[in-house]
Amino acid sequence: MTPRKIAPFGSWRSPITAASVAAAGKSTMEIHLSDDHLYWLEMRPHEGGRYVVMRDSLNGSAVDVTPSGFNIRTRVHEYGGGSYTVHGSTIYFSNFTDQRLYRLDPDQPPRPITPEPEIPASLRYADGQVTPNGRLIICVHERHQEGSEAINELVALPTDGSAPPRTIVGGGDFYASPRLSPDGKYLAWLTWDHPQMPWDGTELWMGELLPDGSIDNPRKIAGGPQESIFQPEWSPDGILHFISDRSRWWNLYREQEGKVTPLAPIKADLGVPQWQFGYSRYAFLSDGRIVCVYDQDGLNHLGLIDPVNGNLKPVKTEFTAIFYVRNGVKDELYCVAGNFQQPPSIVRIDAGTGETKVIYTTVEKVVDPGYISIPQAIEFPTEGDLTAHALFYPPTNCDHTGLPDELPPLLVLSHGGPTGAARSYMQLSIHYWTSRGFAVVDVNYGGSTGYGRGYRQRLNGQWGVVDTVDCINAARYLADQGQVDGQRLMIRGGSAGGYTTLCALTFHDLFSAGASYYGVADVEALIIDTHKFESRYGDSMIGPYPEMKELYHARSPIHFTDQLSCPVILFQGLEDMVVPPLQAELMVEALKAKGLPYAYLAFEGEQHGFRKAENIQRCLEAELYFYAQVFGFDLADPVEPVQIENL
Repeated sequence: MTPRKIAPFGSWRSPITAASVAAAGKSTMEIHLSDDHLYWLEMRPHEGGRYVVMRDSLNGSAVDVTPSGFNIRTRVHEYGGGSYTVHGSTIYFSNFTDQRLYRLDPDQPPRPITPEPEIPASLRYADGQVTPNGRLIICVHERHQEGSEAINELVALPTDGSAPPRTIVGGGDFYASPRLSPDGKYLAWLTWDHPQMPWDGTELWMGELLPDGSIDNPRKIAGGPQESIFQPEWSPDGILHFISDRSRWWNLYREQEGKVTPLAPIKADLGVPQWQFGYSRYAFLSDGRIVCVYDQDGLNHLGLIDPVNGNLKPVKTEFTAIFYVRNGVKDELYCVAGNFQQPPSIVRIDAGTGETKVIYTTVEKVVDPGYISIPQAIEFPTEGDLTAHALFYPPTNCDHTGLPDELPPLLVLSHGGPTGAARSYMQLSIHYWTSRGFAVVDVNYGGSTGYGRGYRQRLNGQWGVVDTVDCINAARYLADQGQVDGQRLMIRGGSAGGYTTLCALTFHDLFSAGASYYGVADVEALIIDTHKFESRYGDSMIGPYPEMKELYHARSPIHFTDQLSCPVILFQGLEDMVVPPLQAELMVEALKAKGLPYAYLAFEGEQHGFRKAENIQRCLEAELYFYAQVFGFDLADPVEPVQIENL
């Protein structure tokens, strides 16, 4: 065995390049089964972040279905999801460029079935469902108009495009998850109003669906301002099921003859925050059992619910991350699944035995396990005599070891949302750092998902405070444990995680450097300038606006840059409608005025979250170069320099 080379942490040579990380950004999502074919979406960074519908006949022969020139992505709520559906062998999808709904029949080119709006891309569609007779498609509709807030509603339109969409449910601020009963006689849907977000409070409704698509006798089934409903779904025998957090955990329920009954109560979350449409966390098997995904200890688990005795039986699998669950014709399910050594792939799982088969993977080159860091779930003390959670990744490289008496630098990851969670599958974007000698901690700060409603609500009124101190305390805990160098601590995050990063760097002095990806610098400007879906998010996270305007000012790093005393690198997409570029530009001006070291990289054609391979690669290399310059260590391989002002 070749002895490992002794080298300073951060300077190790690694086969995990920024280019390979960008290539691994190809991802799969939104599974559908129809006519013995499996369909899914694939996002391709090397095609500018284009989304393509793919199909497999369940024998490993995956092909593209949607042609070049089409990008299958909706902008409803800006975050999208639910961008296509399948009925028989016909696909209905939203095209990103014009946001119109298209129909794709076998051996035919796609054709639009919705009108072209006067304002480009102002009429948007998501989460479609086709009636059993194939005549109508029912979907979420979002109308944008000059000078007023967007209008959200449910619409029905003929699948042949012979008539324009007609509103069938409206009047609420938001709608999601229109779901048809198996016989097509009933429609269930979710709705909520400002200032609730869907993980705060939603309502589940159902009504009779008439032949023309209109709704008769609508009635509320469950929900309210303090109850979050997730994924309404009809069983094959026509019983409405849904996930609710009325017990303080997102658990499964069913409704029969006006009575709501819990199924297999458990102190675990079956639901997730509805940032996008199209999520699926449970499905029905042929024998009446229900297969579900539930979260415990920051990981996904698979379970079988017996609705007769109310038991949940864990199903042992190799996976720690499971998404988009769909049932097959037997005791099997199809999903996207992965673990800490395997990125998510399309897999088939035997629901009884847990036996798995990979149907399709985007992985073009397998990484040697010697460069993969397996995280340890940690629980650490934080403010208020509480504890918080994180995944700790130690530096790992089979070719290198650190200098004697040297501890590794630590990179703290603050996830977005802020109502989100650290990902529980292999991410080359993390191993890019750990294989070079960095330690990484991915923090599930108070407010994160997967630990019940109470943990999620720790952030209510405390955004910028609880998340920040939890990230700080994760770093302190690891430094106190002798795992990392307490003098070389960095923090990075995107979107809301970028806000946490900027708060940590501005209001505290623990970290020596940081990176903000499309992060929030001014929460007041965000509330004033952001899109409808999040325009009242601050009411729960900070407080009502403008009544608490002073608190918004106090929580905004942009107003306190005089307290900032360490280098910062910022990255921003110039077409970002969630966190507009002005946020980053204001921060840059403040850093420039104070004379602090900083770098700023802005990218044309990127929205909220970078999707283009060349930009993903450039960001990683620029961030690594930035830290190397700040901390004074040599890089093993040359990267394109980034201009650092005031260094």
